[in-house]
Amino acid sequence: MPRNDSLMTFANPPTELYSEIPGSTSVSLLERVKAHDQEAWRRLVQLYGPLVYQWCRRWELRPDDVADIFQEVFQAVAAQISSFRRDRPGDSFRGWLWTIARHKIADHFRRQGRGPVAAGGSDAQQRLLELPEPPAEADPSTADGSLVQRALEHIRGEFEERTWSMFWRATVDGHATRDIAADLGVTPDAVRVAKSRILKRLRQELTDLGEA
Repeated sequence: MPRNDSLMTFANPPTELYSEIPGSTSVSLLERVKAHDQEAWRRLVQLYGPLVYQWCRRWELRPDDVADIFQEVFQAVAAQISSFRRDRPGDSFRGWLWTIARHKIADHFRRQGRGPVAAGGSDAQQRLLELPEPPAEADPSTADGSLVQRALEHIRGEFEERTWSMFWRATVDGHATRDIAADLGVTPDAVRVAKSRILKRLRQELTDLGEA
């Protein structure tokens, strides 16, 4: 019987899904945000909010402080989004967002008159500002894993249950194509087509989001 995949969590990160992730944030979504599209802004915050929260938690901040910094970061994004550019290779929205976040975290510690606990030492704030963007790791608990999961949740309703089941079992569960076909009473080609369709749509979604 097909499993219930309504809760899209990954016991083990499917490498094939992570290969769909490019490296910077999509022009279309950002242009819509710059044009004051409220739905695009909501989506941007929904996608990148967990990432900002994760960065804040690395510095052992209190929940109230995390909430304040979170708000400050996205207020800065709203005020400065028109100036964001991707003029050089490697430029990404995530990198730009990280620069804003680390400055806001440093500002918080400066206001508190203390250094970041996680860094330690008298020059902790300077080291915080010099930190590069955290590397993206293929793990469902990290930014990229969460992004893929949210992208999948967003496109889930576009496909029939059987199509989604074939994709999920082939890509996430790692079942053999012939076994899926036999179980669902379809041809192996049908399984491959379903998998290809959803991976293609996922790639489009991630590109539109800007983490691609």
